[in-house]
Formats: sequence, C-alpha cells, structure tokens
Amino acid sequence: MANLPIMQALGCFILLSFLFSSVSSFSLALSDAEASLIARRQLLSLPEDGDLPDDFEYEIDLVVTFANSRLRRAYIALQAWKNAMYSDPFNTTGNWVGANVCAYNGVFCAPALDDSNLSVVAGVDINHADIAGYLPAELGLMTDLALFHINSNRFCGIIPKSFSRLLLMHEFDISNNRFVGPFPTVVLSLPALRYLDIRFNDFEGSLPEEVFEKELDALFVNDNRFTGSIPETLGQSTASVVVFANNKLTGCIPKSIGKMANTLNEIVFSNNDFGGCLPTEIGMLELFRPKEGGASGCFTQYTNWVCP
Repeated sequence: MANLPIMQALGCFILLSFLFSSVSSFSLALSDAEASLIARRQLLSLPEDGDLPDDFEYEIDLVVTFANSRLRRAYIALQAWKNAMYSDPFNTTGNWVGANVCAYNGVFCAPALDDSNLSVVAGVDINHADIAGYLPAELGLMTDLALFHINSNRFCGIIPKSFSRLLLMHEFDISNNRFVGPFPTVVLSLPALRYLDIRFNDFEGSLPEEVFEKELDALFVNDNRFTGSIPETLGQSTASVVVFANNKLTGCIPKSIGKMANTLNEIVFSNNDFGGCLPTEIGMLELFRPKEGGASGCFTQYTNWVCP
C-alpha cells in the first residue's frame, strides 16, 4: 500500500499563489483536474518504496553512447523527467535530446569532485520555466548534483525518496510550485545541504526538529500550511536567514532562539497564529535590539503575541 506522503500527492488541488517575496512571473495556472492527474501519474510511476533498485540503470538499454557512466545515468534521469512534463510553454527542454546532456538547457556540467577527469552533471537550473509535471524517481540517479533550482514552475506531487541519494546536494530550491504532503524529510538526509527553499507550496503538518539541526545557511518554509509549534531545536540552527511567515504555526517562540545570536541576520514570523509572550532570550539577538531612531525589538503584527 502506498505510504501517506505518496497518497497525499493525490490531494494537490490548491491553486498556486501569484504573489511571492523575491520574484514575480506569469504562470499558466493548472486546473484542479490537471493537478490531480499529474499527481496521480507520479503515484503510479513511483516504485513501491519511492526509491530505485540499486541496479536500476543497468535494466535500461540505450542505443547512444556516453563519455562515462555518470553521464549515462544523468541521461536516463533527464529523459525520465522530460517524459514527466506535461506543459513546457517556453520550450525550455526542447533541446533535451541526444547524449550530450551537458548541452541541455538548464543543465550544467563540471569535473567530478572525486575525479577531475570525469565530466558530470553538477547542476540543474530551470527557474521560471513555467513547466508543469512531477519529479520522477530517476532523478536520484544524478548523484553528482550539487544544485537543484526549479522555482516558479508548476511541478506537483511529492519529493521522491530517491533524492536521498543526492549526497552532494548543496542548494535545493523547489519554491513557488505545487508540491504537497508533509515536510519533505528526504532533504534531511542530504549531508552537504546548505540552502533549503520550499516556500510557496502546499506542504503541511509539523516542522521536524531535525531541520534546525542541519548546518544550513538559509531556510525558507514560508507560505505553506505548516501547523504546530516551532521545535526547541530552533536554537541549534546555523542559518543566517530563517522565514516562517504565512503558515498556521502556533505556540511560543522557543527560548533557544537566543543561541542564534552569532549567526542570525534575519528571521520572519509574520502571519501565523503564535501566542503568549516573546521570550526574553530574543533580546540576545542583535536584530531585535532597539536602535537609535528606530523601533523597539518587540513586534506583534499578525500574531497573538504580547510584549513582556
């Protein structure tokens, strides 16, 4: 039986917001029926546990040849992804044909970290392409991937378990799409991850304690449907920027926030359902200290906080 996150992919019905914090683009909105179809197709395509068999790549016969086996795996992954796209209005993937994957639009190659003589796919950036589709499990074959930027598209469904194979992933930006389900815990298994941006999707449920224990530089979880309180592990975060805005979070800000004094430059809590008092430990943060001619560090807008 499909697990809960996969089943929740069938519920991808919420229309994408056209207003977002850092970028603005025109998008051809998916109807509820189209979004449901895409999510269902992903569900049917995923292996039983959401991951790929270890020998999966050898089960595929290819006529074309490649400079090395890693480029072959990348080709398999990218072709599977192209087949999982249902709308590409700017023809971004129009040249995703043939063995030269390094020439594909939005695909970037570099020398492998463990062998500079090998060219590998190190990054994918198709931001603002307005592509509709889903992420196939085959993307887990691109184990040299360090950068994955797909913001401002119409991708739907869930993040496959196979992404746990992407151990070199450094920047993961899936913002401004239509992903659903609980927090994508697969990203917690990525040891090199430093930038995580999942804002403007339809993720729901609680925020995991572990996300604040990762050595992130930036964390954006705003504009989703997250509920519950912020874990006490918040204070262990190394991120300089953390944004919680526009969710359904409740409770108090953890006292551990004071431990972030040496790293935190910006944190945003607005438009949630927090209550109670701001912890006194918040005064340990430079960004909340009163400045000459400026406002005090206490803020209550769009929350139920009161100032101590």
